[in-house]
Amino acid sequence: MFNGLIAYLDSIKARDPAPRSRWEILLYPGLLAVGMHRIAHWLFEARLFFLARFVNHLSRFLTAIDIHPGATIGRHLFIDHGFGVVIGETAEIGDNVSIYQGVTLGGTDPANGIGGKRHPTLADDVIVGSGAQILGPITVNARARVGANAVVTRDVPEGAVMVGIPARSTLLDATEYAREFVPYGTPCSETFDPATQKVELLQCQLEQMQKQLAALIAERDAASGTEVEEAPRRRGSRKSA
Repeated sequence: MFNGLIAYLDSIKARDPAPRSRWEILLYPGLLAVGMHRIAHWLFEARLFFLARFVNHLSRFLTAIDIHPGATIGRHLFIDHGFGVVIGETAEIGDNVSIYQGVTLGGTDPANGIGGKRHPTLADDVIVGSGAQILGPITVNARARVGANAVVTRDVPEGAVMVGIPARSTLLDATEYAREFVPYGTPCSETFDPATQKVELLQCQLEQMQKQLAALIAERDAASGTEVEEAPRRRGSRKSA
């Protein structure tokens, strides 16, 4: 058990440049939330639902992280900062998954009204950026990365990098990265540099907005041209009448 805890702390240290020692990591709210979830999940499987919920609510009060006791979590889940993270009842999380603050693994209401798999499945080594929403019984396959504030409602291929609302895959594949782990978010280009990642994300968003604006302008110009062409016809029809 002690060796397992050490391995867990080391896995977090490998993904977070902030802590100077393992002792610091012991104070992380995400670590406490995952540890208390282990207890709540054990009670949930024993059908002690009230006690499981009690531990869940206590954990949420202490950490601001809400993990339903029914959720299934693999080894070495890292919830960084964690404030506002919500993980639903039928969510399944694989090994070495990293989740940042404000993430929701949310459910959808079954059309037939019968409860079942309603929440997403995250495979091994997935990274979910801040504020991302992954909704419904979909699968985010291994080594995929979900960018900050993305909204994912469809299955994500293995190694894909998803950005936007609704989320779509970028041209850059996560398996092409030289580094084993890219913290905090997802790059927008192959020239990704951790020191400038926020600037690159803003540039990516700016490019997307420029493309959308150009499309709207082209659509407006096309509509204006059609109106100009039709105006003489309407005047001619009134004269003939």
